[in-house]
Amino acid sequence: MLVSSSVQALLSRERQLLSSVQAFLALQGAPEEVTEHARQALQNLDEAFLLVVVGEFNAGKSSFVNALLGASVLPEGVTPTTDRIYVLVNGERPGRVEPTRDPFVSRLTYPLPSLEGVALVDTPGTNAIIRQHQALTEGFLPRADLVLFLTSADRPFTESERQFLSLAARWGRQVIMVVNKADLLETPEQQTQVREFVETGARGVLGLTPPVLLISARGEQRGGDAGFAALRQVLSERLSDTERTRLKLQSPLGTVAALLDGEEARAEAARRTLAGDLAVLRDLETQQATHREGMLGELDGQLNRVARLLSEFEVRADRFIDERLRFSNLRGLLNSRELEEDFRRESVAELPDAIDRQFGTMIDRFVEANLHFWEDVQAFLIRRQPSSEVARTRFSYDRGALLQGIAGSAREHLEAATEQELARDLSRDAEDAMKGVIGGLAGGVGIGAGVGALIGATALDFTGGILAGLTLGSLGLFVLPNKRLQAHRQLRARVAELREALERIVRREYEREQERADTRLQDAVSPYTRFTTQEQARLDAARDQTAALRAELDSLQAEVGKLS
Repeated sequence: MLVSSSVQALLSRERQLLSSVQAFLALQGAPEEVTEHARQALQNLDEAFLLVVVGEFNAGKSSFVNALLGASVLPEGVTPTTDRIYVLVNGERPGRVEPTRDPFVSRLTYPLPSLEGVALVDTPGTNAIIRQHQALTEGFLPRADLVLFLTSADRPFTESERQFLSLAARWGRQVIMVVNKADLLETPEQQTQVREFVETGARGVLGLTPPVLLISARGEQRGGDAGFAALRQVLSERLSDTERTRLKLQSPLGTVAALLDGEEARAEAARRTLAGDLAVLRDLETQQATHREGMLGELDGQLNRVARLLSEFEVRADRFIDERLRFSNLRGLLNSRELEEDFRRESVAELPDAIDRQFGTMIDRFVEANLHFWEDVQAFLIRRQPSSEVARTRFSYDRGALLQGIAGSAREHLEAATEQELARDLSRDAEDAMKGVIGGLAGGVGIGAGVGALIGATALDFTGGILAGLTLGSLGLFVLPNKRLQAHRQLRARVAELREALERIVRREYEREQERADTRLQDAVSPYTRFTTQEQARLDAARDQTAALRAELDSLQAEVGKLS
């Protein structure tokens, strides 16, 4: 590698860029393997130039490497023989294996004077039954400074090879295409056809036409192959000090570009997720407002039914007054207790039970509607939970934890707040409020019974007044019609008072309970709402940071490209 002031300046800037990218990715909560690529790219700047050989397991990679080195360094066979990554470096003792930090990587020394300063890397074959082999190769590819992509003349550039080459393109790696087993092509026309086929396929993936060389590893091992001579010439040019320096500086920049692309894709996916979540949350708020309005509207219908019950009572009571407060019933008027009992039996009748049943219906409907709304909240959470196929970034962990928190609140509410308990709470609140209107008569006996007690008190009022009027002797003839009229007025006033009090109490308690339900939902959702706001701010700031990193990346790529 060239050592000059300009190269040293570029190296210093690349180290700074890679450190900044690594810190940026960690701050954004990128997956650990992503930040590891940035760390590895920084480390690779101080390591030997890596010439990496890749290809499918039956492309003859080990035979190719042995032919290139002119010695049987690696085992050969028709089955996958390389189960690890071999890094071949120049050394005096052939076949010496040196330990590495990676258990799947072996460092192998061999006298390689022609590859001084270069590490030749043989990788396990791709598209093999042993999936770990492909994972090893794919994981090592970002460390390559130059890739020798081996395909076979009998099956050139397969679909799996095209997919693997796209990984090299993603990491911005320079590629030399090598077609092995060219001795199987019997005519120049066949050779031209295969070369053009590979060139076209590689150009479609890489966006440029890489060198394509047809070779025969077996022909080289048996005495020489013209294709190998051409390959060595290309390698000689690519591995010159200047070109090697340029490629060595270019490789980590390709890694940075790929990492920033990936982070931008994750950020965009996060934005879409947040936008979807916020849209659903807004929809929940709209549904909540609609639900509230609907419940209050339904309450009007329920109260109308209560009013109808009171009106029916009023009709019965009017009839009772007209029929009983007469001179013809003077004997009955003198027995106030019997008069009161008759009033309760004939006028009040089943009014308390009917009102209790109506209130029960109202409460049941209220509770049922609110529970259904919380079930809708749970359904929202199930739809918005992260898929197991989504990359598990810190964003997805934090988001998932908050959604689970809301789900937990919904679940606890549904489990703890049964219909009976909510109904009891609502009826107790209404009953407590009724005490202030009917003088404590409702305490512990239910709303309907309290209403009956209030109406009974009304009966006592006018029966007592009637008896008091009759004690005036001869004036009773004039007092009785007035007392009957007074009883009618008193009845209407008390029923109107009761109707107004019931409506006021029920509306107040109904709205209070609805506010409690709304507050529970708001308390459950607000941490996630804050999270979305914070994440949107973070993503906006990340966009600016990414733009700054890309500007430095573009500048470095331009200057590295000018090296000569």
